[in-house]
Amino acid sequence: MMAPVAPHLANRNYFSVPFRHSVGKSANCPQIGGEHASARGEYESNPMATPDHTKAETKTKTTTAGPTRHYRLFAHDVEAARPAPGLYLVATPIGNLGDVTLRALEILAGADVVACEDTRVTHRLFDRYGLRTPLFAYHDHNAAAARPKLLARLDAGEAVALVSDAGTPLISDPGFKLVREAQAAGHMVTAVPGASAVMAAVASAGLPTDRFFFEGFLPPREQARRARLAELADVPATLVFFETGPRIAAMLDDLALAFGDREAAVCRELTKLHEEIRRADLAALARAYEDEGAETRGEFVVVVGPPATEAPVEAEDLDALLRQALATESLKNAVEAVVAATGHKRRLVYQRALSLTRTEADGER
Repeated sequence: MMAPVAPHLANRNYFSVPFRHSVGKSANCPQIGGEHASARGEYESNPMATPDHTKAETKTKTTTAGPTRHYRLFAHDVEAARPAPGLYLVATPIGNLGDVTLRALEILAGADVVACEDTRVTHRLFDRYGLRTPLFAYHDHNAAAARPKLLARLDAGEAVALVSDAGTPLISDPGFKLVREAQAAGHMVTAVPGASAVMAAVASAGLPTDRFFFEGFLPPREQARRARLAELADVPATLVFFETGPRIAAMLDDLALAFGDREAAVCRELTKLHEEIRRADLAALARAYEDEGAETRGEFVVVVGPPATEAPVEAEDLDALLRQALATESLKNAVEAVVAATGHKRRLVYQRALSLTRTEADGER
């Protein structure tokens, strides 16, 4: 049970955040930001955490029911029960440590081990909240050797938590094979949701949110990147990309080349102290980072609006186009020409062309 909040803290709102300002077309409008990618930079401090001057070593007590764990919140020890055996996919903050959830703290404190990409990065979160659960390095370079050890711990009935350096595990991070093998072995796999760079960027970009496609990182080489963008050009949805500072200018230049003047948003350092969101068309954004000295330090999420939808061709106009094409072309060639010109589905155009030819044939009898 959570300890009561100290009286001098009771009236403070620890969940409010200061307004930050976007840069670009809407620079005069205050924005509240939202994650990306790496929290390798400094996390922002937050008052829910253990203050530096009151940090104390969190104890692990042993009772008749077994060991109990704790974390620190509002300068109080909070006891965490041991979770049921299984694998827990725990989302962690993408920059601002205040974005951690209470459920995440409970799982991280109560688990038998926490698997993480970089123990140094995860230690920042642990130090802030007085977590002392053992850490186990699990990343792309050691996964083949480390995965059997984690599966063995699951087989032994332990509760294993998996975190990434920032955000939700498995989203452009390792863990897929571990989840698949844990499920195949019959172990419970549970998501503990929280911060996500993708959702924060989509929500704050000011672009359509009814349908979006998450691509992640594009290929680093220009030729492969441009080939992939050509494949994505006709996807009828908002597109979401991750990118690093050194490649952001070249990536935006290729986006403008592939997608034309679509509206887009470049979200840098989401939830962190120097959060910035630039909104403009792709060509203007490419100029900002290539020629105008826009800041390239940090991690980026780029959100690109969907392709423009052309006005649908009315039935009468479709008939007129078909009659014009049928006057000089075979049925097959006329259908192909009208499909290319209008974007209508081939079956629809073919059926309409058949109907027109039959009607005209009946009229000649």
